[in-house]
Amino acid sequence: MKAFHTYLIFDGNAREAMTFYQQCTGGELSIQTFAEAKMDAPPGSENSVIHARLQKGPAILMASDSMAGEPFTQGNNFFVSIDCESIEETKKLFTAFSENGKIIMEPQDTFWEAYFGMLTDKFGIGWMFNCERGNKG
Repeated sequence: MKAFHTYLIFDGNAREAMTFYQQCTGGELSIQTFAEAKMDAPPGSENSVIHARLQKGPAILMASDSMAGEPFTQGNNFFVSIDCESIEETKKLFTAFSENGKIIMEPQDTFWEAYFGMLTDKFGIGWMFNCERGNKG
């Protein structure tokens, strides 16, 4: 594993929140919408944030808006993202963490050039597993 990162989920105001955090930290912010990613999105959410990344030195904070129509609970709106070294490590960690948990998204190649999966573990904690394609290993 390379790193653990916090991934925040917002109820439609991810752009506002991440812009505020960028102003507070002076970090570099990138924001991508569903439309920019050419992802299917429920009507009216084309301009919702599918992924935002704020970086200041080695510190990284990531976020997105919740999916339209999905329940949103303030306080449970975060994931821990593991930056994996290889696809093999991603699969191994995903399998281990998913025991008696709930798989949200099976690991797969993604539009942002990574191998990625999501789950909630048996303790109710959300996890994301991300391996950039340059690290296929």
